[in-house]
Amino acid sequence: MVSPQPGNERKKSSRAVALGVKRFINRELSWLAFNRRIVEEAHNPSYPVFERLRFLAISASNLNEFYMVRVAGLRGQVQAGVKIPSMDGLTPQEQFQAVREDAQNLMHEQSACWRILHKKLEHRGIHVLDDMNGLGDKDTTWLKKHFLNQIFPVLTPISTDASHPFPFIPNLGFCMVITLKKPRSKETLRGLVAIPGLLDRFIRMPGRKIRFIRIETLIGAYLDHLFPGFRASQLGCFRIIRDSEMEIDEEAEDLVRTFETALKRRRRGSVIRLTYNANMPDDLRDLVLNELRVDPNDAVAIDGVIGLADMQGLILESCHKLQFEPMKVRFPQQVRDFDGDIFAAVRKKDLIVHHPYESFDAVVQFVQQAARDKGVVAIKQTLYRTSNDSPIIAALIEAAEAGKSVTAMVELKARFDEEANLRWARDLERAGAQVVYGFLDKKTHAKVNLVVRREGRVMRSYVHYGTGNYHPITAKTYTDISLFTCDPALCRDAARLFNYMTGSAKPEAMEKISFSPVTLQTSLIKMIREETANAKKGKYAAIWAKLNALVDPDVIDALYAASDAGVEIDLVVRGVCCLRPDVVGLSENIRVKSIVGRFLEHARIVCFANGAPLPSKTARIFISSADWMPRNMHRRIETLIPIEDPMVRRQVLDEIMAVNLKDNCHSWVSDGDGVYHRVIPEVNFSAHDYFMTRPSVSDRRKPPRKSSGAGKSK
Repeated sequence: MVSPQPGNERKKSSRAVALGVKRFINRELSWLAFNRRIVEEAHNPSYPVFERLRFLAISASNLNEFYMVRVAGLRGQVQAGVKIPSMDGLTPQEQFQAVREDAQNLMHEQSACWRILHKKLEHRGIHVLDDMNGLGDKDTTWLKKHFLNQIFPVLTPISTDASHPFPFIPNLGFCMVITLKKPRSKETLRGLVAIPGLLDRFIRMPGRKIRFIRIETLIGAYLDHLFPGFRASQLGCFRIIRDSEMEIDEEAEDLVRTFETALKRRRRGSVIRLTYNANMPDDLRDLVLNELRVDPNDAVAIDGVIGLADMQGLILESCHKLQFEPMKVRFPQQVRDFDGDIFAAVRKKDLIVHHPYESFDAVVQFVQQAARDKGVVAIKQTLYRTSNDSPIIAALIEAAEAGKSVTAMVELKARFDEEANLRWARDLERAGAQVVYGFLDKKTHAKVNLVVRREGRVMRSYVHYGTGNYHPITAKTYTDISLFTCDPALCRDAARLFNYMTGSAKPEAMEKISFSPVTLQTSLIKMIREETANAKKGKYAAIWAKLNALVDPDVIDALYAASDAGVEIDLVVRGVCCLRPDVVGLSENIRVKSIVGRFLEHARIVCFANGAPLPSKTARIFISSADWMPRNMHRRIETLIPIEDPMVRRQVLDEIMAVNLKDNCHSWVSDGDGVYHRVIPEVNFSAHDYFMTRPSVSDRRKPPRKSSGAGKSK
């Protein structure tokens, strides 16, 4: 269990004390419940079939990553003999067993979902063939030619016997295992064919009909080319997940922090999960399990297609009717009012941009304009994730080459993006930018871009604070918030934060923002307790929050105490939630919902009533880069930013938060056991549809008169 930080000792209600560790829901099981909600979206009959298929593939990809990171960490604890319980009181062994059972059930649910979608695809003229039976000569001729030209040269058939040991299978390796016999002979051979992941899993066949055949089906039909003189008498397919790719992953650091040495020594190369086709002969299955040293309890028989994450390959972008109707993305009217001059727009008033409904191009243009503006002297930027051909990186390089002072805070520990981040860093350094790699023991997760601009005789700063990454691709599907401001205090705080990140010297004080690992948790709990005090004084008290995850036990206990005092708390938590809502005497004033739909809910917002019913003009409103998890509070650089401009406050509180709480089309409500129930509405209200079809509060106002030319961008 994570210990409270000094000065943040938990204040618990009597019910919380009585429940002890049972006041928390297990993190891993809560995550599996979230991924199950994604599978349920694949069953949603109101979605086009390709979008349902996309949800299924996402759930399978998520589960793979969960095994590589979280389950690997749990098993590492078990193997290292760790007995320390999680915050909900379960030992690593108990968690591992519960997760294994629940995850295997989820895999079977995914397979059942695929069988349904397989039929739905056929009804819409998309045929995914299970075998080659019934194909005509023209088709088989084409398939054989395709196999010989495109697949055969890539494959390496391997026999497994005393002189040919079982080969190493890499993480996510997909293989065929075969028993081969020579005709009119007793000679047999065990063979293995590893199918490279760079080959298309689903091969589209020629013709007017849309037909796909799986690569393993095609290889199985032409095994005689790989093993001449033999025919296959038994055949099976399997895929493995290893934890060898993860030494000490930040996502699982809470699982490995106390036993790093033992974990590194014992876990290298081990298989954490094996899936195989249900009709694989027993002797082939046992061969694979023995050779790969897989616990039979970690092997899952799949009745259907192995590797459902590959289903993305069936989605044809040309079939528009089988996908969501494209969204018309709006560019912020406030910037258009100033002919695209984002600095002039921000000088007039703070600007909030709600992605993906409002274009991420506003963020890109902010950096590009800074790079090309002769008045700009310096740019400081955090970089956690971005696209391979990032226009933001290109703009920073352009700025550095133009002689501007460019500082890039590059996070090398962004999981699965480490190599790309190193590449950007080198490109930036070559251009003359100052690249800083951050702290060894903390991940830089804050999203901040500070621009310093000479305007006449003064230096004016502009800052962008975001809840999402500087990634133009994910910004099309992630709901996030960008705040642009030239508020002097917020800009000075950004400068202090950069000085902390580059110089490691803790700033004496911030004027407006809170930041991890120094003040964010303390500030958050302080405001929860102030709301609690208001309730005890008979004032109106409420908290609205929107997060990706709620795990931190100190924050959860503060919320329990607030609920016990009468604070009305509404939480929109997309994924993991370890808080038990609606428990008498503990959390009866807390409601938790999760929104899962077309867009990935990613923005972090928290609002405090401050004595008046929400929404109100006196509420305290913040956006943040941080989820409420121990790692975000203590082992990351994160920000909590106050929202003060009246129009921006209306957009965040009265619109974004209020609409999310009102949504009943994509919402699931959690009960006290962490079980989620889909909301069944009498009258549909979709937050996603609302934001797609209505301009924001800011865009519905009358255009302001343009400012004078003083300080105008060049």
